[in-house]
Amino acid sequence: MADLNAQPEEPHYMKADENQGGWFSKRKRWIITAVAAAFVIVGLAVGLGVGLSSRHSSSAASPSEPRSDTSSGSTSTTGDSSLWQPEVGIKWQIVLQAPINETEIDVPVYDIDLFDSTASIITWAQGQGRKVICYFSAGSYEDWRPDAASFKPEDYGNGLEGWEGEYWLNTSSANARNIMLARLDQAAKKGCDGVDPDNIDGYENDSGLDLTTDTAVDFVTFLADATHARNMSFGLKNGAKILSQVIDLIQWNVVEECLQYNECEKYGPVIDSGKPVFLIEYPTTEERPSYVSDEKKEEICGSSGIPRGFSTILKNMNLDEWIVQCPALTPNQRI
Repeated sequence: MADLNAQPEEPHYMKADENQGGWFSKRKRWIITAVAAAFVIVGLAVGLGVGLSSRHSSSAASPSEPRSDTSSGSTSTTGDSSLWQPEVGIKWQIVLQAPINETEIDVPVYDIDLFDSTASIITWAQGQGRKVICYFSAGSYEDWRPDAASFKPEDYGNGLEGWEGEYWLNTSSANARNIMLARLDQAAKKGCDGVDPDNIDGYENDSGLDLTTDTAVDFVTFLADATHARNMSFGLKNGAKILSQVIDLIQWNVVEECLQYNECEKYGPVIDSGKPVFLIEYPTTEERPSYVSDEKKEEICGSSGIPRGFSTILKNMNLDEWIVQCPALTPNQRI
């Protein structure tokens, strides 16, 4: 019988010496296999019945009454004054595997799945003073998505390691780009304030395609221009190698595990340009850990390896509702 008191494995972060200049741990990424969750539909108190879910499931829950701290903290500092520009250090939450839970977390920005979220839940969240970022994979073909039949075999290459049914996309394909335009149309129709296009960094993986940093810059430019034309804001996902070439096109940067891999300083220019870095760190290698020590939370949130101003959260690997908000210090503050 399993030891019910046993604690799950946690990545071991170590303080670096003078020659290392950061924190580090062994790389443990993309270890999750696809899981299915039950569909549950519960009516919202305002008559909006739907939930938010992950790439492989959907569910719903009833939101609570509005909370007081709901300001998006946004200003319009882009070339197009109509675009939403969130401020540095703004709090956020990303939920791809569970419904918004208003009773447990109160933040001004939500990052949710484009396909598994309805216009009504987006409208409801915005009515509470939230901004909504809609997630979709721009750089991969996912065979379970409702528009999967629109892709052609020549549009994609090798599979993504650890992600069954998902394949790297030929981002130069005219057909694939038209599908992305249709997704942006869907995001605009649903009322998303911005989009979070994932997997633009195929150049760093064994894609089986001729993907380079140049093709990535071209693709991100295409996506950003099309997004802005639809009056939505645009965020870069990771992409440190192309950041300097696209920084003027983005309104934020979503980054995963830069502390674990000692890469956070690469994203400092985003903060310097007055735009937020939304950082996700995964404190354990389990998909749904039952325990994360206070020491581990403090170790990550208090790390000098995270530049000032990052909007840092700790999440489960499956991006459900569990979250720890790290203090959002200004660029000049120190712990």
